[in-house]
Amino acid sequence: MLDAFAKVVSQADARGEYLSGAQLDALTNMVKEGNKRMDTVNRITSNASTIVANAARELFAEQPQLIAPGGNAYTNRRMAACLRDMEIILRYVTYAIFTGDASVLDDRCLNGLRETYLALGTPGASVATGVQKMKDAALAIVNDPNGITRGDCSAIAAEVASYFDRAAGAVA
Repeated sequence: MLDAFAKVVSQADARGEYLSGAQLDALTNMVKEGNKRMDTVNRITSNASTIVANAARELFAEQPQLIAPGGNAYTNRRMAACLRDMEIILRYVTYAIFTGDASVLDDRCLNGLRETYLALGTPGASVATGVQKMKDAALAIVNDPNGITRGDCSAIAAEVASYFDRAAGAVA
């Protein structure tokens, strides 16, 4: 896992080059936006249980076959596993937001997840829908101007959305 700084340095080192002006500008902007990044992670983390519970509730309302007898989230054990997986995906998304890099999300969470769900008979499209519902809730938090560093949050919101989209795409 590399943060955005280590990744840029590692790539430049592999090419035997100095950091470019554009790379330095991008890293400088990341530092300038650091408070927004930390506020975003803090707010998502503080609301994680609500984000997961509401996303699951909406998913099961739309797809009641998942919680019906024979469904993939039927029985308390399977429901708990579903909620656990959603929480893990959300947690790794926050790690990616904090570092400004998706590698931790890819390497530690998404790598092989689709294959695991296929082997278990879990409908990937349903998991992807749950991830999209978490994305909607997280973006509502990111775009709420209360309690977050003032200024334009469109860049951090787009970044947050990209991590959720990456997760949804990995399981669908």
